[in-house]
Amino acid sequence: MSLLDLFDQPEEKKTEKDDTTPLTVSELTEQVKTLLEEGLSHRWIIGELSQYTHHSSGHRYFTLKDEASQLSGVMFKWKSQSLNFEPETGMKVLVYGNISVYEARGSYQLYADKMQPAGAGELALAFEKMKSRLAAEGLFDPQNKRTLPPYPRTVGIATSATGAVLQDISKILRRRAPGVNIVLAPTPVQGPGAAEKIVESIQLLNAYNKVDVIIVGRGGGSAEDLWPFNEEIVARAIYNSDIPIISAVGHEVDFSISDYVADHRSPTPSAAAEIVAKEHGILAQRILELRKRLRNGIEKELTKYEERQNHLNPHRVLLRTRDKIAQSTQYLDERHKDLVIAFDRYSNSLSEKFNVSLTRLEDLSPFQGMERGLSITENIKTGELIKSSSQLNLGDIVRIRFKKGSILCNVEEIEQ
Repeated sequence: MSLLDLFDQPEEKKTEKDDTTPLTVSELTEQVKTLLEEGLSHRWIIGELSQYTHHSSGHRYFTLKDEASQLSGVMFKWKSQSLNFEPETGMKVLVYGNISVYEARGSYQLYADKMQPAGAGELALAFEKMKSRLAAEGLFDPQNKRTLPPYPRTVGIATSATGAVLQDISKILRRRAPGVNIVLAPTPVQGPGAAEKIVESIQLLNAYNKVDVIIVGRGGGSAEDLWPFNEEIVARAIYNSDIPIISAVGHEVDFSISDYVADHRSPTPSAAAEIVAKEHGILAQRILELRKRLRNGIEKELTKYEERQNHLNPHRVLLRTRDKIAQSTQYLDERHKDLVIAFDRYSNSLSEKFNVSLTRLEDLSPFQGMERGLSITENIKTGELIKSSSQLNLGDIVRIRFKKGSILCNVEEIEQ
């Protein structure tokens, strides 16, 4: 009979231990555990880390304390994969998890799912530690940075599809470099999971194989909002990119880890668009200057001929010269009209190509398959996408992503 059936029986038929019936230690511990888990489900707790230990097993043990109390805690290896900083004793942190009982000792403790620095001081400390460690690995070395292409034909953008950043970049490129194609890899730029999505967008633009330069960025915000661009996985994705990347995060005073590892740092997303379009603008300005010089030269030569002919037959020469000027002017007007028509056709052609490319990119997106009920399986330890069961070993932890949400699974059996 199930527990639900027992609860459904009449009161007089229930068999419960009264206050005089002794409980075993295990029974009492189990009751306390149930009360804690039901009464104190998942929640955020703030405190100072003490006795922090990163065990060789990968698990992290710690004590969370304040001025009056302390609480033992543990973050298991599979939960600590989401950490974007290295905790230390004395650091003030926010921990998300549930309260339960460690039955072997009969003591209650916090089982942590997430941990993040609490306050600007801790964020700054985590930033500097990450910066120093990646710098020591050579990720910021100037010799590893690539030169941006002077005349890119296709620009990839990894940012939010609904933010002002995309509109600003597109507006500048259309004005300064109308022949440039734009390919968007939409990604959330703040909040839980944003760093992973930014990495996916960078990898997707690399796989597209038609992009000459990538702009990765977002608008301004708080230190917490900008934090995904300080995460190690984003830094390594930028470093490993086959395509030059411009980091454009926040405002001019904001600096992120992605700024240091990128091939070029731009103070703002709009400035990044100006950098991409710079050589295009210089070329267009040069063409205008040459056109002006050509027109002035023609007018100067016509004036010379007019003066020379005036000495021979002023009336006839004047009429002929005026006629030549009128015909030349008409010719220039016709050529100008032809240029406008050609430019409109070229712009329409580029717009059509962009729409086709965007459609193809959307078709290549793995998220299209998720709309049909497909899922993506990823090895938590290696980050490798699983295409065959031969890629897995017993005991591996995998994340299965659906259109909405994901689950973690432990591999207990493999069928080839």
